[in-house]
Amino acid sequence: MEGSSSGKHFMLVHGLGHGAWCWYKLVPMLRAAGHRVTALDMAASGAHPARMDEVPSFEDYSRPLLDAVAAAPAGERLVLVGHSLGGLNIALAMERFPRKVAAAVFLAACMPCVGRHMGVTTEEIMRRIKPDFFMDMKRMVLNTSQGPRPALVFGPKLLAAKLYDRSSAEDQTLATMLVRPGCQFLDDPTMKDEAMLTDANYGSVNKVYVVAMADASNSEEMQRWMVDLSPGTEAEEIAGADHMAMCSKPRELCGVLLRIADKYE
Repeated sequence: MEGSSSGKHFMLVHGLGHGAWCWYKLVPMLRAAGHRVTALDMAASGAHPARMDEVPSFEDYSRPLLDAVAAAPAGERLVLVGHSLGGLNIALAMERFPRKVAAAVFLAACMPCVGRHMGVTTEEIMRRIKPDFFMDMKRMVLNTSQGPRPALVFGPKLLAAKLYDRSSAEDQTLATMLVRPGCQFLDDPTMKDEAMLTDANYGSVNKVYVVAMADASNSEEMQRWMVDLSPGTEAEEIAGADHMAMCSKPRELCGVLLRIADKYE
């Protein structure tokens, strides 16, 4: 899913269980503003052909993004946008290719920090969530080449109440049809390595955290806690946005992204 060769190049990364499809409102808006857009499916997500039990590691899960960033032409500066768990995917790409990234946008996302392991924000979010949050979410265990791995599938009630509660009934329905099993990879070596993210690479990239102010799954307090972990991170906010801000407030999100693209060269 690409567009104009002029303007900035946005690379959009979905969250847990989702796919490139969740950006369907935002992509044409960014293209209409003259920017190139690539909405990606991580491995075993969206229309990607693999199954989650066939994905050995978080790096393999992130491979579509890492390959896309690596293939970007010399001199093309990217704006990476990671939603929810997708914040960890873009963090890995920032560490590997910092000179290619003009800015990184964390949309109601897990945003790690230098000096702590990548999974710290995911672990903290899970620690703060109350047991009744999970509603009809299904838990499963995948048999992988690395051994058993826990996976999650969002149920229709959870999607409607916690993720898409301010989005349209059509968006809720689309999600119930398209979500796939997702993994948080909390036991993955990449997630446990406190030296993974460095000041010289990840820390050198311009970061903007976009707070979804009406997010029922990731509180404003939690989102701002992650901003505070990384001094120098710019914060934007979108009033009335649920967790799926690209569905509930696409025009407002587009406006934020266009300002970011103009600000960072």
